[in-house]
Amino acid sequence: MEHLPLWAQVGAVFVLLFVSGFFSISETAMMALNRHRLKHLVTKGAFGAKTTQGLLARTDELLGVILIGNNLLNTVIPVLTTSIALRTFGSNNLVLSVATGIVAFLIIVFAEITPKIVGATYPEKIALPAGFIIAPLMRALKPVIWFVNLFSNAILALLHINTKGGRDQRLSTEELRTIVLESGSFMPTKHRSILLNLFDLENISVDDVMIPRRRIESLDFDAPFEDIMRQLETCYHNKLIVYQGDIDRVLGVLHVRKTLAALHKQELERETLRELLTEPYFVPSGTPVFQQLQYFQETRQRTALVVDEYGELQGMVTPEDILEELIGEFTTSIPRSAGSRRGWNEQGECIVAGSMPLRELNRWLQLNLPTDGPKTLNGLILETLEEIPEGDVCVRIGDIPLEVMQSDDQAIRTVKVFKPRALAAAKPARD
Repeated sequence: MEHLPLWAQVGAVFVLLFVSGFFSISETAMMALNRHRLKHLVTKGAFGAKTTQGLLARTDELLGVILIGNNLLNTVIPVLTTSIALRTFGSNNLVLSVATGIVAFLIIVFAEITPKIVGATYPEKIALPAGFIIAPLMRALKPVIWFVNLFSNAILALLHINTKGGRDQRLSTEELRTIVLESGSFMPTKHRSILLNLFDLENISVDDVMIPRRRIESLDFDAPFEDIMRQLETCYHNKLIVYQGDIDRVLGVLHVRKTLAALHKQELERETLRELLTEPYFVPSGTPVFQQLQYFQETRQRTALVVDEYGELQGMVTPEDILEELIGEFTTSIPRSAGSRRGWNEQGECIVAGSMPLRELNRWLQLNLPTDGPKTLNGLILETLEEIPEGDVCVRIGDIPLEVMQSDDQAIRTVKVFKPRALAAAKPARD
């Protein structure tokens, strides 16, 4: 180097700084690269993805070649710069001090901070092409890397640090939820909502999605036969729960269409009606939703009756009720009152039944009423008031004002819900 002209020596310093910066930017980009995104790029056949994945599978060797090259260059650069300064300005303490300061500044800015910031900002764009340069270097320096890692692995073994256990990165449910929430414009709003609802299914039971006892469309087997026929002809659902005297004494499930078909073929009698009943399918209260969905698949059932530990009927759940938790309401259900079919009116009010499940109400009106306690609006208001109101009562739960419009000695029948300010000010979301 001493025989080279000054401009060539200075140029060599900047070339070494550039190469050192390459090692720094490659190291940061490789470590910042999303492993799951990299797997996707490999399956898509992206340029350099497979090579980079192979390098990251041997992290110790990858870091070995990068750090060896980077540190060797960072050692050579100060020596070369000091030599240039001494030859140009002579040997004195001031020259050495200034040269050391300049070298430190150049290494920090051009070989460390700037490359690392760029590498962390654009890991994918840098790591994939850099893999083609680092891969042959790793093969060429394999004996040196093995020798250096021999000491590193011995120190790690003394410290009882297992480097292989942390390589398999797995995402938890909450981490997946965060990824979905931060997907932004990359994922349509409806798709993001379905995925978030899917994560929520792990934490809910059939009690959260069932049709409450009061809203079950059922048929009293002991009722006058004319009333039974009238209900069969005007009922809203295709399957009815048939009970005898009390709804806790369930006889079975009646398929309405098959019954009406039998009516046209022969005169329908009470005993014939009993023969058309299918055996009821009971599930205990608190059954997880995912488990119940599996039961529906295994038993080929479409209707399950939820009972508590005393055998009392709590509600009814179908596969459609579970699917609505994922994609929103789409199946037929008990009609709402005429005033509430369209949701919020121009005044930001909505009249709903007190027996409406909270999860359905939240989904329908985009509210955030708590669902970790009572399952219906009636139960939530009674828990808040700690009594059945005798007249019109207003109550605020969270940021949602509610007005009890109608109640009796047993429950709250009708409630007026007022749109919260945050929801009123928000713009409607677009899918």
